Amino acid sequence: MSGEELGPDDVRDGPDRWKVVESSTPFHGRVFKVRSDRVEMPRGDGTEAVTRDVIEHTGSVGVIAVDDRDRVLLLRQYRHPVARRLWEAPAGLRDVEGEPLHKLAERELLEEAGYRAERWDTLIDVFPSPGMADERIRIFLARGLTEVPADQIDFERVHEEADMPVVWVPLEEAVRKVFAGELHNMIACMGILAVRAARDSGFAGLRPVDAPED
Repeated sequence: MSGEELGPDDVRDGPDRWKVVESSTPFHGRVFKVRSDRVEMPRGDGTEAVTRDVIEHTGSVGVIAVDDRDRVLLLRQYRHPVARRLWEAPAGLRDVEGEPLHKLAERELLEEAGYRAERWDTLIDVFPSPGMADERIRIFLARGLTEVPADQIDFERVHEEADMPVVWVPLEEAVRKVFAGELHNMIACMGILAVRAARDSGFAGLRPVDAPED
């Protein structure tokens, strides 16, 4: 199945699908699995069968929380695959069937950082590694923040969530850190730059919190 034809000046991502003639799943893990597809790649003189390995990922959300002093909330977490402690934005897997994405974002902001937000907007949607994974991330902007005392949170933080330090970084300083290579987490870097750009227009172009995913 081929997607709609987009002209060279129509800069929008569009759906498409090459024909899969064979598929197998050599790995199935807790968060993701690996699928190996043989697909027919369109060519000028017909088609050619090629192999494409795909990481099937449940997807996730991220939250860029900005307070009334124009500071961005970041928390530090150890990431084993890159052997680093990274300063990140609150984020979480889409691991509850049917849960609205903005509700998941609200939950992650509360669980990981201990804050609730009065104002939510959809900031950006990204495929972080489309050359090998189908993971999709929606990044939200959270404003109007209120800290929730630990004794008013009706759950117990577990594992790494219990030991993640939280800091507030001025937005302009956070932007500088992105360009200086001092921050590496994709959600944090893209979200910080997106918030900085959106602020210039008074956040007028942001989509509503429940905007559909195209």
